[in-house]
Amino acid sequence: MWLIAALALLCLTSLLIGAGEVGPLTSLATLVGHPIGAATGSDEARFVMTELRGPRTLVGLAVGASLGIAGALLQAVARNPLAEPGLLGVSAGSAFAIAVALVLGASAATLRVSVAQLGAVCGCAFVLGASRLNAVGQDPIRLVLTGAVLSGLLGALTSLLLLMDQRAADEIRFWLVGSLAGRRLADLQAILPSLALAATITLTIARPLSALALGERVAVGLGHHPRRVRLLAIAVVAMLVGAATAVAGPIAFVGLVVPFAARAIAGPDIRRTLWLALILGPMVVIAADIVARVVVAPSELSLGVITALIGAPVLIAVVRSRRLPTL
Repeated sequence: MWLIAALALLCLTSLLIGAGEVGPLTSLATLVGHPIGAATGSDEARFVMTELRGPRTLVGLAVGASLGIAGALLQAVARNPLAEPGLLGVSAGSAFAIAVALVLGASAATLRVSVAQLGAVCGCAFVLGASRLNAVGQDPIRLVLTGAVLSGLLGALTSLLLLMDQRAADEIRFWLVGSLAGRRLADLQAILPSLALAATITLTIARPLSALALGERVAVGLGHHPRRVRLLAIAVVAMLVGAATAVAGPIAFVGLVVPFAARAIAGPDIRRTLWLALILGPMVVIAADIVARVVVAPSELSLGVITALIGAPVLIAVVRSRRLPTL
């Protein structure tokens, strides 16, 4: 319950604090229905709350939950605590696919979501294919290096697209930094069908994934189908990462930090980890977004920069852990 209360407090803080001229006291007065100052100032505060910070906070909730659960599922399938969408190239595949779509003239949010999910599927396929190679699947560090190679390659190709098409370059650059700024409710509505389908599938595979953690023979003995469970988990990861990337751009380390914290609280049970990721993911994203707004006000930092500053120490802690090889 205290995590839910903390998330609610962060959401309230997100509504009250921003990089603009509308301060916390004015925002709070507007929120409770007692605006301060002239009518023009009150209208401005109401606009900021309902059209800017409100949608931004809701999108942050969706993006955080998506990346947190995707990270937990990917780690469970790969049995690797370093299996994070950003580190293993899944987010890079999604981002590159959207960059290609933007260069080709795509603008509809729903189209971007579909393209991003296709790119995420390709990233997942590459990662899991690499994990089947001799020595790579048994060594988490080498697996991450393989993902880093993929991310670097796709990043270079994306930069090449920026040079080839100046018309789309500004839009791609703005989107690639990873941010919740300027996001609207329409962006959230575009990804809701994917999130609903992903949530439904996750509920059906949570128990089989828990059994799979005990070994394939145990899972088969309990009536589950390991291959089918893994494929469904990959599909969910692709849907979640694709949706989050389409609406907020590539945001690294959330899928690493959230499962790490969830397992520290709840232990190795994937079902409890998933429920905690549903809360911790939005907490990390919204907290990072608040910091991004205020640390260099009246300007804003990229959300991806803040999550990287949070995630890098966690990555070092995971690498130094004695239990690194498997989950």
